[in-house]
Amino acid sequence: MVNLNSLKKLDKDDLLHLIGLETRRDTTEQLLPVLGAFAAGILVGAGLGLLLAPKPGNQLRDDLKQRLASGQEYLTNAVGRVTGESAQPQQGAQPPVSRTA
Repeated sequence: MVNLNSLKKLDKDDLLHLIGLETRRDTTEQLLPVLGAFAAGILVGAGLGLLLAPKPGNQLRDDLKQRLASGQEYLTNAVGRVTGESAQPQQGAQPPVSRTA
């Protein structure tokens, strides 16, 4: 039997356990292990992909360098187009339409 003095000594978790409940887990407590496992899976998959690649290491590194360089060039051109379009309207372009009535 639980008396009043023993109830005063119990903390929140003990009281909840006494009536068959437990504290709710925080969202970060649930999300962080899942994200960690996902990141570990990505790293393992990338490592296995590189190990099982049909190309030797030198060719694979050269191919990766070329792909990264072309991706960087693509992004630089895309950013240049976007900033160029926002700064100067193109010739023959129609003025923006106002959405307010």
